[in-house]
Amino acid sequence: MSRLVLVTGVSGVGKSTIGKLLAERLGVTFADADAFHPPANIAKMSAGLPLDDDDRWPWLDAIGDWLDARGALGDRRGGGVVTCSALKRSYRDRLLGGRPAVRLLYLHGDPALVMARQAAREGHFMPASLMASQYAALEAPAPQEHAIFLAVDDDPAAIVQAALQHLIP
Repeated sequence: MSRLVLVTGVSGVGKSTIGKLLAERLGVTFADADAFHPPANIAKMSAGLPLDDDDRWPWLDAIGDWLDARGALGDRRGGGVVTCSALKRSYRDRLLGGRPAVRLLYLHGDPALVMARQAAREGHFMPASLMASQYAALEAPAPQEHAIFLAVDDDPAAIVQAALQHLIP
């Protein structure tokens, strides 16, 4: 059973909702990638400006450090579910490279559904106006990434159940 999971997808796809429920079902710690952003990144996105790779590398490294720390705790206390958009292959490579125990869960859905969800969010620093940049940057996982693809047009509990079927042999 994989106890380290990286939940990816564009903003508004439901990473936090699914990640929290999945962590609860696996009995592991949950972390949202938003908590790893430095204040400068949050300010930039709040101003409606997309991040560039120079903004992302330290953020991705902090998430990788979290995965390493959770994995180092061992099977009894370790494990974790972390969310991160990880839109590009290079970002996922940075997060998954040297971490064979981490499983990649990719959430996807009809862009109209995801954009509607994003637009309905209140109090989040990522404005709906940046959704076009998310889709422009998106590189869906390739077969060699061994991602678990899950559509988000179902109830969150059903999506988590589908994820568990892949994670628990």
